[in-house]
Amino acid sequence: MKEYTVLYEWGKRNWSAYGPDFPGCIATAKTREKVEKLIREAIEFHIDGMLKRGEAIPAPTIEAGVVGISTD
Repeated sequence: MKEYTVLYEWGKRNWSAYGPDFPGCIATAKTREKVEKLIREAIEFHIDGMLKRGEAIPAPTIEAGVVGISTD
């Protein structure tokens, strides 16, 4: 099993998510839980299509981190 970074963002009315290792692979939903399910399905669908076309599945290349910033 490979683990890919997924980025989540809350907008004005919904959550969005995308997988940077899979350009164009996005999902939106009203809840974080639902968008997590949908982005997983979107990436799995994307990978399935790549396999059917004989394309290589990319290795995970994106890492995400959090930094603390003083606002004083």
